[in-house]
Amino acid sequence: MTSDVFRRRAASPSRRRFVTGLAAGGVATGAGLWHLPGTAVAAPAHSPNVLTGTQFDLSIDASPVNFTGRTRPAVTVNGSLPAPILRWREGDTVTLRVANRLPVQSSIHWHGLVLPANMDGVPGLSFDGIGPGETFIYRFDIRQSGTYWYHSHSLFQEQAGLYGAIVIDPREPAPYAFDREHVVLLSDWTDLEPAALFRRMKKMAGYDNFHKRTVGDFFDDVSRDGLSATLRDRGQWGRMRMTPTDLSDINANTYTYLLNGTAPLGNWTGLFRSGEKVLLRFINGSAMTYFDVRIPGLKMTVVAADGQYIHPVTVDEFRIAVAETFDVIVEPSGQDAYAIFAQDMGRTGYARGTLAVRHGLEAPLPAQDPRPILTMDDMGHGGMDHAGMGHSGMKPGAKGMEGGCGANMGMKGMEGGCGANMGHDMAGMNHGGSMQSHPASERGNPLIDMQTMSPTPKLDDPGIGLRENGRTVLTYGAMRSLFDDPDGREPSRTVELHLTGHMEKFAWSFDGLKFMDAEPLRLNYGERMRIVLVNDTMMTHPIHLHGMWSDVENEAGEFHLRKHTVDMPPGTKRSYRVRADALGRWAYHCHLLYHMEAGMMREVRVEERA
Repeated sequence: MTSDVFRRRAASPSRRRFVTGLAAGGVATGAGLWHLPGTAVAAPAHSPNVLTGTQFDLSIDASPVNFTGRTRPAVTVNGSLPAPILRWREGDTVTLRVANRLPVQSSIHWHGLVLPANMDGVPGLSFDGIGPGETFIYRFDIRQSGTYWYHSHSLFQEQAGLYGAIVIDPREPAPYAFDREHVVLLSDWTDLEPAALFRRMKKMAGYDNFHKRTVGDFFDDVSRDGLSATLRDRGQWGRMRMTPTDLSDINANTYTYLLNGTAPLGNWTGLFRSGEKVLLRFINGSAMTYFDVRIPGLKMTVVAADGQYIHPVTVDEFRIAVAETFDVIVEPSGQDAYAIFAQDMGRTGYARGTLAVRHGLEAPLPAQDPRPILTMDDMGHGGMDHAGMGHSGMKPGAKGMEGGCGANMGMKGMEGGCGANMGHDMAGMNHGGSMQSHPASERGNPLIDMQTMSPTPKLDDPGIGLRENGRTVLTYGAMRSLFDDPDGREPSRTVELHLTGHMEKFAWSFDGLKFMDAEPLRLNYGERMRIVLVNDTMMTHPIHLHGMWSDVENEAGEFHLRKHTVDMPPGTKRSYRVRADALGRWAYHCHLLYHMEAGMMREVRVEERA
């Protein structure tokens, strides 16, 4: 998104003024999309329009919206934010004429859909993009069913509003019954020009981290853990250039969280009749926000993940990564209204809606959970004891970070970065346990500020801030596809990729190589191969491979769960199988928008064997 679309915006509010408005102006920040002349969407309590059939005309344009008391420009489709819900049928061929009314290039990517590469909608890879005043015709067969979504793949237009839901009705009846359904599309909105927000992140990556530990916290920790342990802990975090409260790059200090395009006090409402089975199609269409979702008073039975059927799992709560979709069934009865409560992972804000027997009702909202505090285990540095190694700056007997970047970042003469010291020099040392090796491209790399040393799959871990909260929380381990491995072959080769970054520089990459510096990952057409991802960073990354399914393996290396987006919490090492059955050039990237733009993206080429 270039500044042309935002040319008439008012001056951005100062940090203090903006945060005060969010804290004190509940009506202003939570009133949803106000009904002003020319506003993109009229009724905030209702879902976007549903378009059905096989022929579609979509118009991308700029429209003024108001979520916070300030009118701002958004990128809309057919004047709507979110974009219209597209409802298709498995087996049909759809034609979509997409007209670009913006003064800059645009595009639409059909997230999670299996289709020809030239229809995937990624400028520079699958096509040239849709120029100003141009119309591009997408045409492809629908070979799957379930809940998906679509969004722009042009700069920051997704953040500015160009995203919408896709519902594909199956050719055969679903393996579950329901009486009615609602799409629940979660997203994040900023009044800032998205490109300006990106520049701010590059200059001050910790801008939104308001909840750093204080002197009072220090003395509390001394009382609980002792002075030596507390000093060691503070030193480790300091050498990592991170605080244990830094869960997300951008949070509610900048964002307003939306549910179906409606801010919290707008109270989006989905109707039900008591005793009905209601299918809720959850989509995380945000740019940067993980949501933890629950409906107090209702159990949720998860029946599909990323559009694919799973064995039903009944939970109280689930974490939905950016770009993931979950279909859940609820059976409301006994009261007239239930709150849909989606708090962000850092507990700085929430999106909300209501399930009710009629419009105008609200249910009490639960209190937000305490903000999580990260540990060394969360970073993939737990349980390691390298006492007596004699490295400068290490306390003998100290546990947790001696094998990690934190130990080295405090050492003199090691300005080359963590990779220079940990990637190879320590990988060969025998410490009585397994230690993660790292690619040569991470050695001496100034764009890497840490490496994980003891990553694990953590498939049964509900995640940071969700452990032992008294609720049953969904995990990857609890989900299992309703079908066997659709390919059946064992992978013929394995490719390991590391998710890498530098917190202060807001630099993100695979194997320490930004998109423009990396060679494409080449797959042979028809092969079955394994990708192993290792998260060397201190952040959570949702990784999306275009054009092909990602079949997540369990810890025994067996097919477990089909996904189009694989979540990678810090300190994890997860593997999945890929069948290279789609010729062409494909994007492979972190779906945190600003991480992708900062370099965490690769090109994948599926080619005929020579």
